[in-house]
Amino acid sequence: MLALVLDVLQPVLSQVLPVAVFLLAITVTAEIAQLAGVFDVAAHALARRARHRVVLLWLAFSGLAVVSTVVLSLDTTAVLLTPVGLAIAQQTGIAPMPFALTTLWVANTGSLLLPVSNLTNLLAVHRFEDLGADHADYVRTAAPPAVVAVVLTLVLIALLQRRSLRGTYAVDPPAEPHDRALLVVSGAVCLAVGPLFAVGLEPAVVALGSAAVLVGAVLWRAPALLRDVRPPWLMAGAFVLVAGLLRLAQAEGVLDWLGPAVGTGTRPLDLLHLAGTSALAANLVNNLPAYLVVEPSAADDVRRLVATLVGVNAGAIVTPWASLATLLWLQRCRSAGLEVPLLRLAGWGALCAAVCVTAATLVIV
Repeated sequence: MLALVLDVLQPVLSQVLPVAVFLLAITVTAEIAQLAGVFDVAAHALARRARHRVVLLWLAFSGLAVVSTVVLSLDTTAVLLTPVGLAIAQQTGIAPMPFALTTLWVANTGSLLLPVSNLTNLLAVHRFEDLGADHADYVRTAAPPAVVAVVLTLVLIALLQRRSLRGTYAVDPPAEPHDRALLVVSGAVCLAVGPLFAVGLEPAVVALGSAAVLVGAVLWRAPALLRDVRPPWLMAGAFVLVAGLLRLAQAEGVLDWLGPAVGTGTRPLDLLHLAGTSALAANLVNNLPAYLVVEPSAADDVRRLVATLVGVNAGAIVTPWASLATLLWLQRCRSAGLEVPLLRLAGWGALCAAVCVTAATLVIV
């Protein structure tokens, strides 16, 4: 029995530990960037350049949310960009829901393009490598569904929130004062990590490097800020534990019944079946365990892996627990005093998930 456990856990640890390291390091990077004022300055710069038109400000903020999600992961957008958007809405007198909904939906539907955009993507990279596909193959296959999902998400938000997006605002919100040296270093690191991730460098190594540079910068300029940096140790540990338990269950044959449930093949209907089942599983439990459960039945083809990611990423926006980003987003909204109607949010999410998952899956080639 011990030999079986070791045989199962060894490949799990090689797949999951780098993902856990990335999660911890990129969280440190993102939180220091937030404390240094990178997101605050960027958002206020957008507000000053939006010509006092609400729709232009929303579009600019949406672009920032997409970049944040693609480069720094969906959790960064949910945790750090949500309060920025809500603060700008409050200071300019704009309705907050378009900005809140944008950070929530873009954080999930926009997390397909790069492996670092979502922890599920990082897990899938190992399966891509098993199939002889490299980082460029991942990006090439994921790009069409990623673009379609983001575009349709923004179109749906524009339609659902069209009344709130009309008109103009009179006040340019003032930027908060920040330590200039720390702000410049943090901004430079944030600009650098995107290209480094995009060219295929090991995500955990890049994230560790960026975190080390920013921790050094904080120690140099404002050591007291480190007290406000909270790496998600518990979440990373739970992630490794759940992955190990699921792999043991699969090795014992406990999850063999899932094969027929997700189907086989790479025809459009087959991929829609797989993506839809993955989205349903993500909303029933959570997108990370849902991916780990479905992955063995989808790991025979690159297109099936991407269809699974479409389901567990773009489809995980109906229930509050479908993704960690949604739970973090809800917490930030409540902290800012924004009451979120959960039933209405679930209805909107079901519409967005159905549209985005279907359309994104159909463009997988």
